[in-house]
Amino acid sequence: MSRLALKVDVDTLRGYTCGVPRLLDLFAKHRIRASIFFSFGPDNSGKAIRRIFRPGFVSKMLRTKAPSTYGWKTLMYGTLLPAPLIVPSDPSILRRAYDEGHETGVHAWDHVYLQDRLGGVSKEEYLSLYEKARALYAGICGRDPDIVAAPGWQVSRAVLEAEQELGVAWASDVRGFSPFLPRFEGRDYRVPQIPTTLPTMDEIYGLPGINDVTLPKAWLDGMDKEWNVLTLHAEMEGISKLTLLENFLNMARALGVEFHTLGEYAKEAPLPRCAIVAGKLEGRAGRLALQQEIPAEER
Repeated sequence: MSRLALKVDVDTLRGYTCGVPRLLDLFAKHRIRASIFFSFGPDNSGKAIRRIFRPGFVSKMLRTKAPSTYGWKTLMYGTLLPAPLIVPSDPSILRRAYDEGHETGVHAWDHVYLQDRLGGVSKEEYLSLYEKARALYAGICGRDPDIVAAPGWQVSRAVLEAEQELGVAWASDVRGFSPFLPRFEGRDYRVPQIPTTLPTMDEIYGLPGINDVTLPKAWLDGMDKEWNVLTLHAEMEGISKLTLLENFLNMARALGVEFHTLGEYAKEAPLPRCAIVAGKLEGRAGRLALQQEIPAEER
């Protein structure tokens, strides 16, 4: 029997106000607890156009039909339109996710800024941005957040040091194959990483043979590990692809898949020491943080 955790990234205002409530309804229907990470501050999605020169970015936008998925307004936020604040637009959505027992945490204050500029962000700047999200979260949920997930699976020494200084329970910043304790650029860190193991919808949707009918089976076929993590995006699976997601959940239930949260993985799974390295994945533009095994003699 396979085990699967659903991780939800909330990147945009539309994903937050439209996608998250629909996902919460679906999770309640299927009695699933998910791990949901919120972008709290300005929706600067229009500035993501700077990624146009990254190999694979344009093809991904075309495959996933980005204008209809994200909406034209979203694609102009922060450029032709002012950048609206995400969680302050309706704090009750975050509160609902928290009250319904989902794991909730911080994705970013400004998602686009942190994903695109993380390499140049100091620990002090990261902590300053995190504090804005923390204060808003605490004001809504009555407690501080204690879990994080980096935008775009980007990692730096400054971020890992900040996570350790903040004392977060665990992070989900990387792509990989099992929960682990990270080593990055020769230094070991204490905060466990719970990596995404399956390809995301926007990475494989529209590739040869992958469509609304076949995608659920592709995910199920990829669940060949003891600990499987699928990252959903509120903008896709929560809106235009909600039916596809429910089809996948029904198929998974029929096969006896057990649903867990990432926090349950962090408590139950072995935590070997593994490295974080920069690399590429099919369907994902640019480089991202990947888990890599360390030879036993070097651990």
